[in-house]
Amino acid sequence: MSSLPPPPPVSGSRIDVPPVAEPMVELSNVSKVFGDVVAVSDVSFTVGPGVTALLGPNGAGKSTLFRMLCGLTPPSQGQVRVLGSDARRDREVRGRIGLIGQEDGLFDQLSAGRFVEIAAMTHGMVDPKAVAVEALAEVELDPLEPKPLGAYSKGMRQRVKVAAGLVNDPDVMVLDEPLTGLDPVQRRRMIALFHRLGDQGRCVLVSSHVLDEVARLGSRVLVIAQGRLAATGDYRALRDLMDDRPHRIRLRTDDPRTLAARLIDTGTAVAVRVETDGLVADILDVDRFGRSLAPLARDIGIRLHEVEPLDDDLESVFRYLVERR
Repeated sequence: MSSLPPPPPVSGSRIDVPPVAEPMVELSNVSKVFGDVVAVSDVSFTVGPGVTALLGPNGAGKSTLFRMLCGLTPPSQGQVRVLGSDARRDREVRGRIGLIGQEDGLFDQLSAGRFVEIAAMTHGMVDPKAVAVEALAEVELDPLEPKPLGAYSKGMRQRVKVAAGLVNDPDVMVLDEPLTGLDPVQRRRMIALFHRLGDQGRCVLVSSHVLDEVARLGSRVLVIAQGRLAATGDYRALRDLMDDRPHRIRLRTDDPRTLAARLIDTGTAVAVRVETDGLVADILDVDRFGRSLAPLARDIGIRLHEVEPLDDDLESVFRYLVERR
């Protein structure tokens, strides 16, 4: 295949982090092309033991990266190594990877115990029934529950998938959006399980498109946007990248023009756009804005109906990182 055009240079979005002492996953200039679509472009990183989050919006290339890691599809360019080998060619290494895909993939007519037992059988485990019992206990599900998987909630089904990914006692765990559908208690317990596995010396790679989840997963983050690695580093440093970007906030009020003028006059906002029933303000100092907004509205005698942040979401973070290239 002909070589891909190089990505635009990164200017300011890369965070310097210490090199991984014991790399368990290594990607070097990896790209993946499907026809005319470049799904992953020139991605390089190394990951060692512990929990690492792969953060990216839907369609960013996370699942494609994971499929290459697990040997399910070859890279169009570059090299992928897991535990020092190419998982696509090394059957033994494939057996040391646990993949929990984003797709459901459960057999609705089976019980959880039977499904996970079959997963253990496919890995050639000596006592698949005992392995299934242990794996389901890890995700706090009853292996003797006779109810078929078709009657399970989305969160319970996710936990069954994680149990199936544990049956081979993997050294590298690859989890694609595993927290989707879990309630807050289940999510907290699942994240605690990931950290226990990481503390045992395993490499645990977890993808998510939710910033709040990534903050709870841990400090090591790989940010992927439009198939490219947009930033790497810890979560706090990633947030610090956005310190020079104004926060955009919509305010609904009965007198948007008066409020807009006062926000500019006091220096509370650096830019304001008036709308029919409110305004959109660009704010540099969010803490100051939060402290001064209510007194300011009281002083000028207007009513505030709604205050809504417009860019405190993951898509805007990625847009910001990509625009800084």
